[in-house]
Amino acid sequence: MSKPLRFKHKKKRYALPEPGTTPGFVYIDVNSLKPKINLYSFSADTFDVVELNSLRDIAKRTKDTSAFYWVEIKGLNSAELFNVFSEELKIHKLVLEDITRTYHRPKFEEYEGYNFAVSRMLRLGEDGGLENQQVSFIQTKNVLYTFQETYDDCLDAVRNRLREGKGNIRIGGTGYLMYAIMDMIVDAYFSVLSEWSEDMDLIEDRLLARPDKSVMYDMQLVKRNLIALRRVIWPERDKMNDILRTDSDLISDQTKMFIKDAYDHCVQLMDMVESMKEIASSNIDMYLSIISNRMNEIMKVLTIISSIFIPLTFIAGIYGMNFAKQDPVTGKIMPGNMPELYVANGYEYTLLVMAFIALVQIIFFWRKGWFK
Repeated sequence: MSKPLRFKHKKKRYALPEPGTTPGFVYIDVNSLKPKINLYSFSADTFDVVELNSLRDIAKRTKDTSAFYWVEIKGLNSAELFNVFSEELKIHKLVLEDITRTYHRPKFEEYEGYNFAVSRMLRLGEDGGLENQQVSFIQTKNVLYTFQETYDDCLDAVRNRLREGKGNIRIGGTGYLMYAIMDMIVDAYFSVLSEWSEDMDLIEDRLLARPDKSVMYDMQLVKRNLIALRRVIWPERDKMNDILRTDSDLISDQTKMFIKDAYDHCVQLMDMVESMKEIASSNIDMYLSIISNRMNEIMKVLTIISSIFIPLTFIAGIYGMNFAKQDPVTGKIMPGNMPELYVANGYEYTLLVMAFIALVQIIFFWRKGWFK
């Protein structure tokens, strides 16, 4: 028999600034990580990676317009970092605010000279809990900046493609690189759904074998996680649609062809989530029906037992009143009392009558099909 699931639903707690804070305020969470910065430069024939201590000299390092660059930033605990983006790279403060407040839904926005996008990276932790972190993008003509909350290496697949130079990733520009990362994030949703689909199969096996309370709790947990995933996929689909409709020169028509494929994946994910939600709901209803039917069976058995013993109890109650026909002290005959108390073999006759009544009831219930 399968064991109950051990994963738990994790609800991330975000550190929020005080209400009424000025729009564009870059909020640095004291619990966030110090930034680690890697600069990847690549072209059709070259690939190089350099670890940076600061972004102050990023303009000098990216002045070669014949190459493209990817600046990967992990950790957001640096006011100086965002000052460089604001003062030297001329990134709008509202964009920087959205990067540091890591609770935003997926979106795509156009600005003069660059594009800004947000994605949600989802994956299952070691304990089976759903981990949800924000990945932000700033795309310029030759440079793509990505921002992550943690040091987790969730973009390794794209990095390997860059290193090996497969496909269009080195020649497609920053727009294609941004698409490749977004597409990898969307593909990770399929892995999460696949894990949950297997969990639902295990829960359904337990439901059909021997249902207990843990079945309903585990299925409800899967359903809750599916709702959380739906809140990510729906805006992700809208974001892909916004990129397809944009007139920005930073997104080429060739890249938009691939974006259509990512959009189709989002639609497919929505269908899968809705189907799995319906299955989860039907399994919960099935559990409740099974428990209700089991309770009905128990009540039917108790009803049969009660129905058999009610007339027997009635007979025993009558003869338990002990109204004697003759006063044992004076010997006086008292009319209207129980003459059966002095009948020979009355005890055996009464038991036989009670057994006969019980047998007749059992035969009646059996013919009605109550014992099936």
